[in-house]
Amino acid sequence: MSNRYNDPFSEPVQNTLYAEENQRTGTFEYETLASYTTKTFLWMFAGLMLTFGIALVGYAGGLARYLLVSRMMFFGLAIAEVVVVVVMSARIRTISVGGAKGLFFAYAALNGLVFSSYFYLYDLWELVMAFGATALYFGIMAGYGYLTKKDLSGWAKPLFFGLIAMLIVSVIGMLAGLGGLDILLCCAGIILFACYTAYDTQKIKAAYFAYAGNEELAKKASIYAALELYLDFINLFLYILRLFARRRN
Repeated sequence: MSNRYNDPFSEPVQNTLYAEENQRTGTFEYETLASYTTKTFLWMFAGLMLTFGIALVGYAGGLARYLLVSRMMFFGLAIAEVVVVVVMSARIRTISVGGAKGLFFAYAALNGLVFSSYFYLYDLWELVMAFGATALYFGIMAGYGYLTKKDLSGWAKPLFFGLIAMLIVSVIGMLAGLGGLDILLCCAGIILFACYTAYDTQKIKAAYFAYAGNEELAKKASIYAALELYLDFINLFLYILRLFARRRN
């Protein structure tokens, strides 16, 4: 399961209504909501393409095979991923926009190195089918999060506790050897991160109005939102891929 973390942009922002009013009255120049949302998803897409490209290079260059036999290197990459996310989460408000982009793409590149081993662990057809299913589910839930008039902010705590519960059950399953739990965990993971996708998409709209008076902070919120969406997509993909692989077995 890829990393989720404390969101530095999740707390209420005092100037949200003021920023929304300014946006309506046109008292300052700022890009449209559609443009801001599109740019956020393009950052996410660029991160996914970097991950895919690095994974292919790692597989073709033989690094993937080395990862499968070297636990130290594999766990080293995993730790590096956690460090990048923690640093970005802790310093997103103080680092530059370029620094935020650098950390986002650094995470995507590290994840690509880890993903290179998947070309040995899974059939190509399973990878393609899992990616297609992920794109479909992700698109549906992102569309719902963007278009719905329902306030999804109340989903935050249930989703977080659901994530914690899944982590605990996963650890228990590994320690106790309860392989039958895997299918249930995969299904729960798909539902969880599909809901996260809708929730995180709606947060883009909230950030747009909340930080419309601060262009630099708005850009960093967009990059951070792209990281959240990237993680939603990756986790959806991993759970769907595991489900497909279990059906084969």
